[in-house]
Amino acid sequence: MRFEIVTIFPGFFTSIFENGILRRALAEGLVEAAVHDLRAFTHDRHRTVDDRPFGGGEGMVLKAQPIAEALESLGIAQKANTVAPAVSQGTTSVVPKDQLKEDRALAPAESPAPKESDSSASDGIGCLRPTVILLSAQGRPFTQAFARHIASLSHVVLICGRYEGVDERINELYCDMELSIGDYVLSGGELAAAVVIDATMRLIPGVLGNEASGEFESFGSADAEIATDVDGVPRSQHGAGGLLDYPHYTRPAEFGGLKVPEVLLNGDHLGIRRWRREQQLKKTLKNRPDLLENAALSKEDEKLLEVIRQKN
Repeated sequence: MRFEIVTIFPGFFTSIFENGILRRALAEGLVEAAVHDLRAFTHDRHRTVDDRPFGGGEGMVLKAQPIAEALESLGIAQKANTVAPAVSQGTTSVVPKDQLKEDRALAPAESPAPKESDSSASDGIGCLRPTVILLSAQGRPFTQAFARHIASLSHVVLICGRYEGVDERINELYCDMELSIGDYVLSGGELAAAVVIDATMRLIPGVLGNEASGEFESFGSADAEIATDVDGVPRSQHGAGGLLDYPHYTRPAEFGGLKVPEVLLNGDHLGIRRWRREQQLKKTLKNRPDLLENAALSKEDEKLLEVIRQKN
């Protein structure tokens, strides 16, 4: 899988790529990432990437032209156009399709996008485009399910917004979707890009030391999608199925006057499994009750959840 990042702060990603699991994934060739300095696609001595918004208002807006040129340098044409209008500051001209960028070696065919997305749309000349994502507070929520979808793709471009946002024509002409990592506003899309890359790449086979780590965690797979035992030993975990994770403990067995729950020490896998499921339901009900509506709950889960609600 390959990520392309378009940003005005390319140096931001140096430490991101040099630490942790992502560093190892890059070193082993499981993930590729390239950072593109938006200012390299400007044509004035001040390397201007922003301008005042039409209609007035506070702040500045990232201009369309530098972003369009950055995307076209990656071989990304406008969406679903056989003849592409060239974006310019004052006029619109027509570029014959035989003059469009032909270098699409980094844009292999991708897996089908979610129904609401157009991420596998043709570029108009028979090629499937990389998925182009604009990181924006106005975007759809980025979830674990969406991370799984992105992990199934082969080539993704992340545009990091700044200031008041990006000229909307970039969204309309080039972007397949807008993504937001939460209901808050950041100073730019670089942090959001780092979140999307980290959450996605850890789901790619071979990146995590233990493949099951991506299943048995918050928002992880449901039980029906996971093997029931390992080497004949019953699992001691439930698949999250959209719930939050259960509490974790390690040595020492007592710390600060608090002991590890006895059930975790007796080796009863089924007992541990039941306890952990109860804790998942308790923690989700307490911290994220909204998740329960779409969680994969069994009849036993629903009965247990009702008991927890009555106790509370």
